[in-house]
Amino acid sequence: MLKVKNLTKEFQSGDSKVRAVDNIGFEIPDGVFAAIVGKSGSGKSTLLSLLGALDKPTLGLIDVDGADITRMSDSKLIKYRRNKIGFIFQNYNLIPNLSALENVMIPMEFAGISNRLERAEKLLAEVGITGDKQKRNPGKLSGGEQQRVSIARALANKPSLILADEPTGNLDSATGKIIIDLLKDLAKKENTTIIAVTHDASIASQAEHVFKLRDGKLVR
Repeated sequence: MLKVKNLTKEFQSGDSKVRAVDNIGFEIPDGVFAAIVGKSGSGKSTLLSLLGALDKPTLGLIDVDGADITRMSDSKLIKYRRNKIGFIFQNYNLIPNLSALENVMIPMEFAGISNRLERAEKLLAEVGITGDKQKRNPGKLSGGEQQRVSIARALANKPSLILADEPTGNLDSATGKIIIDLLKDLAKKENTTIIAVTHDASIASQAEHVFKLRDGKLVR
């Protein structure tokens, strides 16, 4: 469902150009858990931003479900991000004055989905947030629970692709393993492709597809 070809992103740095992503190409099928690994500065976050249409490449193709997002207009990219992509962030990025339920319902409101409350309750239950915890604000949830809420939010609009940026970076190792197991199960259950950007080798060891970046290039 995801095909990347000759993908390049250049930045101007003083008098020279820096290639944060340098002529990358790969393919990932539906319903798999994949990992992009590399040290800080290797280009992982830049690549994730390109896949999520948060930034535009200098060159190359990003084909998602048969559509090249690099050729889309800004209005179509907004719809792409809303309908095709789910984001999971290291810092959770939950709205602090809203409950877990309300945080999950927000993407559905923008997409005009009906039965929002029912779906939000179901998604939170699937990731292990049940009962009174669904009505709590993020500040009254643990880090692992907040990450579970962010996963439920990412699934809200039934995306084809979920992009996770260091999803266990703020969690202890035991909780991090639970989150990765949950993502792997969801990839199969929802037939959703999940790509985790990480520097954690233990996460990469559990992925079905692993892509290693070094200085903006894929290392085979």
